[in-house]
Amino acid sequence: MNMKKGLLSMVLLLALSTILAACGGGAADGGNGGNGGEGEDGGTQFLGILTGGSQGTYYPLGGTFQTIINNNVDGVDATANSSGASVENMKKLADGDGEMAFVQTDIAAYAAEGKLMFEGNKIDNVQAIGSLYPETIQIVTTKQSGIKSVEDLKGKTVSLGNIGSGTRANAKNIIKAHGLSEEDMTVRNLSFGESTDGIKDGSIDAAFITSGTPTGAVEGLAATQDISIVPIKEEKINELKEEFPYYAKDTVKEGTYGLKQDVTTVAVQAMLVVSKDLSEDVVYNVTKAIFNNTDKVTHSKGEFISAETALNGVGIELHPGAKKYFDEKGISKD
Repeated sequence: MNMKKGLLSMVLLLALSTILAACGGGAADGGNGGNGGEGEDGGTQFLGILTGGSQGTYYPLGGTFQTIINNNVDGVDATANSSGASVENMKKLADGDGEMAFVQTDIAAYAAEGKLMFEGNKIDNVQAIGSLYPETIQIVTTKQSGIKSVEDLKGKTVSLGNIGSGTRANAKNIIKAHGLSEEDMTVRNLSFGESTDGIKDGSIDAAFITSGTPTGAVEGLAATQDISIVPIKEEKINELKEEFPYYAKDTVKEGTYGLKQDVTTVAVQAMLVVSKDLSEDVVYNVTKAIFNNTDKVTHSKGEFISAETALNGVGIELHPGAKKYFDEKGISKD
């Protein structure tokens, strides 16, 4: 009888060991799950959203999208993170340091083509979700500066934006269209917050800021200073559009920053991009969550965000998951 009990115990132990080994194998496999969203093992897809500086527009919108995604997409855990914005975001996505990002349409095009700041470093593993709203090029100064035109920047101290940033690329296009170069001014390469701080303390005279209006840093400046946005003339806008098709005429509306009248300028589009490695299902569900819940976007730029306009200005390949969503909606690129 004792031998029988001993044999039975051994059989039970072997069976238990087999079950535990199988469970352990499953856990190991789950730890090596791919980028495909809620993977075959039912694991969570972490979605790092690269935004921009805390005083721009990308950052608060990223927080809103984080909430929308987490409330509407099962199996996805989204987190919005501050970053250096467009150029840095493209490079980080390419290196696998994030899954989704905000970027200007012109910068995404440069990256896909390997041009300008991406020369020799073509990025082909980032695809589009869709465009969001106009990114207005704002040339910010004070009324006291006496700067009333782009030509008046000559001889002044001007922030063109961070080195390698989308803002800096826009600034260089605009000053060139007006017959100026960096040698005609004292150039500073500052973030939005640093730029407005510099205007406030008098260390710089003006700053280029490419961001959805109203921009937090500029609002902060306008709370303590009488500011001006330098207009771009119609003929120069047409020249820019002819050479760079991603530019569009735009207006900083009267009342924004306390302005007494509309100011004509140009804009590019803000867009969302994702890693090509994300699964079709995850990107489809994320795209659907964002564009089906635009009424939950509390930022003023929410009024511009819609599925119907989301393919405007998109110059890179759509992710298959985003394409599936827009195909279902009957929306296609013009």
